[in-house]
Amino acid sequence: MSELEKNKNNPLHGIKLKDILEALVKHYGWKKLGKIIDIRCFMFDPTINSSLKFLRKTPWARTKVEELYLAMIDAK
Repeated sequence: MSELEKNKNNPLHGIKLKDILEALVKHYGWKKLGKIIDIRCFMFDPTINSSLKFLRKTPWARTKVEELYLAMIDAK
């Protein structure tokens, strides 16, 4: 099975984590995002770079962010 066939049903394929995070921040804002997903880097002095660093090292947090992003785009 080719790489393309494996990822054709993955809605996140080809979308960068940075783009996902920026879309969520634009849609919800840092304050609401921190209430939806209880992550300190969203609540205290949040920045894209610090959040990306944390999300790349923390699989459970990245999964929550990706799930929220999918729910957000499905709701549109």
